[in-house]
Order: sequence, then C-alpha cells, then structure tokens
Amino acid sequence: MFVVGISGGIGSGKTMVSNQFARLGVTIADADLAARHIMKPGKSILEKVVDRYGQEVLLSDGTLNRAQLRNIIFRDLEARKWLEKLTHGPINLELKNIIEKSTSPYSVLVLSAGLGRSSLMDRVLVVDTAIELQIKRVMIRDNNTREQVQAIINAQPTRQQRLDIADDILLNNESLECLPSEVLRLHMKYINLATSDRNG
Repeated sequence: MFVVGISGGIGSGKTMVSNQFARLGVTIADADLAARHIMKPGKSILEKVVDRYGQEVLLSDGTLNRAQLRNIIFRDLEARKWLEKLTHGPINLELKNIIEKSTSPYSVLVLSAGLGRSSLMDRVLVVDTAIELQIKRVMIRDNNTREQVQAIINAQPTRQQRLDIADDILLNNESLECLPSEVLRLHMKYINLATSDRNG
C-alpha cells in the first residue's frame, strides 16, 4: 500500500486537507483520531494519564480534556516524553490496522504535530501555513491564549524543518477556494505514483 504522510504544525489545517482527500475516497489514518481512540474512558492508557496528572485532565463527562493535557505536556519536556512513550506503540498499531484494511488506491497518514518520516510512509505532504495564522486559528478553536499557542508552536519542529522533509507542499493560508483543486491535483499524482509503485 502506497502511503502519503501529511505533516504540519498545530493549526496548519491538516484535518481540512485530509477531509478533502477523504471526499475523494482515500482511506485516512489520522494519528490524532487514533490517540483519541486509545484514550477513551475505560481504556488503560487514560487511567495511567489520570493517575499521573489527576482529575484535572478530565472533562465533566469523564473524557480527556485534551486542551488541558496539551498545556501540561508543552510546558514540561519530561511530561511530553512520558506521554509519547506511553502512546506511541498503541497509536502506531491503530494506524497500521487502518492502512492494512484500506481498499483505496493509496492511503493518507495524518501525522501528529511532531516531525519525522514514519516507516509507514512513502511520501510526505507538508501543509504549510503562516505562523500568525496558526496562532489565530488555534486561539479560536481551542480558546487558548496567544502565549499558550506560542508555547506549543515553540515546542514543535520549526516551519523550515517541516519544509525540509517535504516531497510536496500545500500552502493553506486564508484563501480556501483553491484547496479542493490543489488536493485533486495531488490526488491524481498520488494515484500515478501508487500505480507505478505496484507495477515496479
């Protein structure tokens, strides 16, 4: 299975782009959705997170308060390493299962905000966005302060580091009218690459 990884910083619009690929019938394996799945109430991983950080990381309905946990791990490098070690294996297993069951010409793997080329990926598409726009989007989406969003961005790979690993770049700034056509162009490209990969 030919797999395209989508990378981008917080607020870059990775989900918006992957939704466009999904509309074209492409299987989407999303690391953030996989993380939500393994952190559902009753799952052992969520219980370990609560044991470490207390009830403050839960919402009133018992589900994970993702914004609160994010604030904790982006202030504390050791906390972030601990969480990554706890969740890395189970998340990868979820993603592999989705990709293995895929019947589309290729699959899209939406990465979390970290960098890196997963061994699952054949190609990397970076969704690139101006930093000021990232901050604005996340402040609105998560009701975070500018300082909180900036701290998260500072803890992530830089914009240039992402661009350096890109095979393809999709600029996702204010104008969204061209997004469907850009995704369609990439879709046709990836079908050709996947076909060549199978025949090669």
